[in-house]
Amino acid sequence: MNMFLDPHFWELKTSAELWVLVGLIIFIAICVLAGAPRMAAKALDGKAAKIQSELDEAARLRAEAEAMLAQIRQEKVEAEAQAAEMLAAAEADAKRLETEAKARIEEATARRQALAERRIAQAEAQATTEVKAAAADLAAKAAQDILAARLAGAKTDALIDSAIGQMGDKLN
Repeated sequence: MNMFLDPHFWELKTSAELWVLVGLIIFIAICVLAGAPRMAAKALDGKAAKIQSELDEAARLRAEAEAMLAQIRQEKVEAEAQAAEMLAAAEADAKRLETEAKARIEEATARRQALAERRIAQAEAQATTEVKAAAADLAAKAAQDILAARLAGAKTDALIDSAIGQMGDKLN
């Protein structure tokens, strides 16, 4: 049932609800006259402005972070490209050094082979000279022996024996 229609509500002495209503109306009137709605609106506007500035700051920071992320991604791409270039250059240098090393090895091998061939040729020449000298010595000794045998059958002459002896020394 409606409280305002009850006749006991309007009795000033016994109705506590009526006095609560009167006190509430007086309180609201005092608040309105003191400017509480303006202060509340002002406080809410200040809070809203602060929240808006924080949102603007967050948006600015997000934009900066996205810009930094884009820059970092670009730097990463550039670094990867630079690393690929460095790797390709290192591989090219390695191939060039390998080719140069092979050429130097072949050159050194050719020089050593030529030196070995010269030494072999010198050794062959020396051996040939020694064989010829030994053959000449042997031929001279054989000629001396043959002449000595022929002369032994004939008369021995000391002068001829001396000449034959000297002939072996002169052939050497």
